[in-house]
Formats: sequence, structure tokens, C-alpha cells
Amino acid sequence: MIKQLENDSKPLLIIDTDPGHDDAMAIMLIEKSKLFDIKALTTVAGNTDIQKTTNNARYILDLLESDVPIYSGAEKPLKRELIKAQVHGESGLAGANVIKEEKLNNLAVDKIIEIVKANPGQVSILTIGPETNLAQAILREPQLPELIKQIVIMGGAIEVPGNKNRVAEFNVFVDPDAAKIVFDCSTPKVLLPLDICNEVFMTLSDFERLEGIKLYEPIMSMMKHFIKGIAEFEKNTKGALVYDALAAYYLIKPEAFKLQLMDVRVETKGEVTLGMTAADRRSWGEQKPNIKVATFLDRQEFIDDFVRILKQ
Repeated sequence: MIKQLENDSKPLLIIDTDPGHDDAMAIMLIEKSKLFDIKALTTVAGNTDIQKTTNNARYILDLLESDVPIYSGAEKPLKRELIKAQVHGESGLAGANVIKEEKLNNLAVDKIIEIVKANPGQVSILTIGPETNLAQAILREPQLPELIKQIVIMGGAIEVPGNKNRVAEFNVFVDPDAAKIVFDCSTPKVLLPLDICNEVFMTLSDFERLEGIKLYEPIMSMMKHFIKGIAEFEKNTKGALVYDALAAYYLIKPEAFKLQLMDVRVETKGEVTLGMTAADRRSWGEQKPNIKVATFLDRQEFIDDFVRILKQ
């Protein structure tokens, strides 16, 4: 049972994102849950360029009638050129009627640092795009990881193939140098990898359960395009892989997940393994566990809660 909280007792949250259809579902789920005091939505280049991800963030928040502030961030990875996603269309949010152009303020890193330092040990960060903004914040303020409550990451692939190269998931592949900084930092972390995301998909009939709410038409329009885009690249997928929404759901209902503590490191130099999240699965050797990895979530439980939360 997910309990509503009074405003003054809500956990503090920063959402770092590159919207993205699945990012849109994650933001909607978090906002509609009414469980969090969302202090900022920070944007990063990833699924598309920084202007479009920021425009998409504004579109989503406007749909939700949300006053969460948007702070734009990194326009490219720490050390590499930006590689955009293909499944989301040119705008990054195909099917959405994005009209407004949000002014870029380049304040994401400043605001992450400011909010965390003002609320030590109280702020969770949900990072559902390339981790460039968060890595830059850590590089600028090396003590920051000790002040963050937890980092929930959608990214990586542990035992399944990558969706960007043979071993790497997109968010990590786009900026592996940033991901390495975040994975190696001291903050408690939870990882939602492709392994679990591939198993918890949503079909159009699942989204049709939202009929009657204000968000129904824009969600259906976006998801039809998203499912079509995914089908071109993930041949065996049966619906929308809502990756980032699972990371958001972890914050809402962590008890729904099975977790395993692992030693996971990010490959930044491999010729064919760039962006690999390499888990030490050996039964011997010295391991240094650094992250809890989500290994199971009941698909129907997630879908039922997703529908219920968006309809409330």
C-alpha cells in the first residue's frame, strides 16, 4: 500500500533527465504519486540535444500543471561527442505536441550542488539519462556524494545484451566517463538495468486503461510512436519498454523490488565494450560492492500501480 504524505514530511527529490518517452512516464508517475517534494528537474543532452530535452521537460510539466523548476544542464558528455537515441524520433518525444521553446539557463549543476548542500542527507537523485550533470557536480564538489541520501539510476546491463552496443545500455554508453564517476562515488546507489527493464513492458492495452483522464490522449499519442520506434530496434519486444518509469517506481514502492548488492564498474576504454557495466560475478577474488541492483519486479503489480497513480 502506497501512503500519501503531508507536504512537510515528503522526501526531497531531484530528477535528472533527458526526456524521452520513458522519461515522460517516469516524471508523470513521480509527480502524480504526490509522495515527493521535487526540488528541481534538471535536463541533460542524451535522447536528443539539450534544447529539445529541455523543451520536452517543459511540455511534460505543463501537462501535469506542475510548478517544479527546470534547470538545463550539459549539452554534451564530459569527454565525447553526443550520440542521440533513435527510438524517440527527432524531437526526442515523437507524438507529443511540443510547441514551447524553454530558455536554457545552464544551472543544472549549480542547483544540484545548492539543493544538496542546503539539505544534507535528505535529497535523493533520480538520474534517468546520461549522468553528465551529476558527475560534473561531483567533480566540482568532491564532498557532495557524502551529502546525497541516495542515487537511483536507470542504466546498465548486467547479464543481458546492451541496447547501444553488444554490452552497453544507452545512458551509460553516451557518457561512460560520467557514469564511472557516479558508480564509483560513495553515495548509496540503486541500479535499474536493462535486465529488469526488458521484462517489465507495457502494451497499448495497458495504457488504454487510462482512458478518461486528461493525460490519456497525449500518453496514447506518445506511446504509439514509442512502441513503433522500439519495434524497429528491439525486434522481440511486445510493447513499450518504459525503462525510466521503473526507476521512478522504485522510489515510490521499493518493497516491490528484489535487490542484489554487487560490485559493478563502468568500462571507459574498451574497443568493443565501451560503456559496459561490468559486474564481478566471480565466486573468488576480492569484491568491493558499490551498488544495489534491481533483479526482479512483478510486471502486473507495476502496471496496476502505474494506472492507479496516474488516474488519481
